[in-house]
Amino acid sequence: MFTGIVSAVGTIATLEVIDGDMRLAVDTGDWPLDDVVPGDSIALSGVCLTVVERGPRTLAFDVSTETLARTTLGARTAGDGVNLEKAVRLADRLGGHLVSGHVDGVARVLAIAPDARAQRWRFSLPAALARYVAEKGSISIDGVSLTVNGVGDTSFHVALIPHTVTATTFKDRGEGDAVNIEVDLVARYLERLHAHP
Repeated sequence: MFTGIVSAVGTIATLEVIDGDMRLAVDTGDWPLDDVVPGDSIALSGVCLTVVERGPRTLAFDVSTETLARTTLGARTAGDGVNLEKAVRLADRLGGHLVSGHVDGVARVLAIAPDARAQRWRFSLPAALARYVAEKGSISIDGVSLTVNGVGDTSFHVALIPHTVTATTFKDRGEGDAVNIEVDLVARYLERLHAHP
């Protein structure tokens, strides 16, 4: 479980195809890894992955064909930035919202516009996920916990403050780029409970 509060941006160092799936290594820069061991969960741009190897400043992950098909990781290349977050501990602050790291779909950046010192970003909204996205609800975009400012049938928008843009991979994104989205966990469970009382 994660909070959607990104603590570092890493760089994809290598991608190696192995028997149809992938081994991905990330250069984590100065991000402290002293408390990370193989078997730990790390969110890479919103995708929960298991650490399989740890170096002094690198982490390696095995990425399944399912994850490659359902997230943006299958289209990434060496040198691309990824948002990093360690799994939350019970004593940690929950600064964002509950994020599972189980990406629901891929959206595209439709527009970026200035909004005072912030920016207003509009994203496509996959039809299958539209019912889970609500104005003033939470959404995770590339692992970043954000508040939905408005939603329509085919798109939604959020406001990004300058810190969020500069401290995450949003600084490298532009119109047309694909992003991972995870809808609010509570919305999915409420629908399931409603459908199967």
